[in-house]
Amino acid sequence: MHTVLLVEDAPFFRKMLGDYLRAMGFKQVVELPNGQAALKHLASAERPDLVCLDLTLPDISGYDLCEHIRKNPGMADVPVLVVSARDLPEDKAHAEEAGANSYLGKPFTQDEFSKRVKHLLKNAPARRTS
Repeated sequence: MHTVLLVEDAPFFRKMLGDYLRAMGFKQVVELPNGQAALKHLASAERPDLVCLDLTLPDISGYDLCEHIRKNPGMADVPVLVVSARDLPEDKAHAEEAGANSYLGKPFTQDEFSKRVKHLLKNAPARRTS
């Protein structure tokens, strides 16, 4: 069972991405509107199998959130997909430096999103059981 943490401040995009993920068969999609909620969730919940996050959040940047995930030994190998309207080469480079595994610029199609998610999960390291 795959659990996805979806961090997106725009309600329309959050619902759309959540719907895309559920259409792909994900039963557990945790949708959060900001970085603080994501940090709180990550500290108290089971490790997600995938994190989808926006770069432009109202409190903590997606870059900082991604760096936090990478610095946590229990989550350092969780695939992170950045989904953002910020589509400049420097945005992509900064996301990569922060530890993002993939970057999808808005706008995109449901098919593009699905392919990116499947690719990330296929290439993710095997989940460790503790």
